[in-house]
Amino acid sequence: MLKQQYELVLFSRETILDYIKTISHEDFICDNSAFGKGSIRNLLVHICDTYSSWIAERGLGLPSTYPAFDNYSTLNDCIKYFNRVNLFIDQFLNQFEGNYQEEIQIVRNGTTTKISVLQLFTHVITHEFHHKGQIMSLSRILGYTPVDADIIR
Repeated sequence: MLKQQYELVLFSRETILDYIKTISHEDFICDNSAFGKGSIRNLLVHICDTYSSWIAERGLGLPSTYPAFDNYSTLNDCIKYFNRVNLFIDQFLNQFEGNYQEEIQIVRNGTTTKISVLQLFTHVITHEFHHKGQIMSLSRILGYTPVDADIIR
């Protein structure tokens, strides 16, 4: 079931990434302090960083690095990062297939706690959708007309 759900996430993400291709490079990297991470590019990288932190590091125990936002100069750089994230998600969902209520031990802010696989997965996908909304709002402020990237359209 979670694999099917992630396919829906990918469907929405593809729509957003195709839309962002219509945004100028200057606007793609334009900082706006009203949005936590500042730019569309930074929001995309932050989404990937969050998947890497929660799924790769905490969920799978894989080491991760987090280069600065400026290391991702183009949308294609961000897409490559999303492709790595997809590999982490595939590995995570395969490893825990059918055991979504299984609790795994994670460390967060120096505290060890247990959360279910379902909680962890839900956390990262809802986080992505939260920032998707920010990307759409930021693009509107920059003068673009956002597309409908909801799962049901």
